[in-house]
Amino acid sequence: QKQVVESGGGLVQPGGSLRLSCAASGMIFSRYTMGWYRQAPGKQRELVADIRSGGTTNYQDFVTGRFTISRDDAKNTVYLQMNSLQPEDTDVYYCNARHLWLPAYNYWGQGTQVTVYS
Repeated sequence: QKQVVESGGGLVQPGGSLRLSCAASGMIFSRYTMGWYRQAPGKQRELVADIRSGGTTNYQDFVTGRFTISRDDAKNTVYLQMNSLQPEDTDVYYCNARHLWLPAYNYWGQGTQVTVYS
């Protein structure tokens, strides 16, 4: 069974840091682009950053310079290091695994809450 499972969310004050992890199983990890998305209540889910096997990364402007996505193909895990967190970063963060050439192979985690409070 192919699945991804997030961990690492929590509460943090503005300016603080969190590191999210996403462990994938049941798939050939190197064949998947791994991404982090976020969604606030009543809003569409939006891409935060993604990374291909080989390390090519893509960031949305609102996180460039603050967040870093990385992956460890030996551990089938992708990470999102979030620094300089602000209240507007408060969301549920979702991990996504998207197959490089088979679009039907697209998997989401259950989400992890990140709350930045004063």
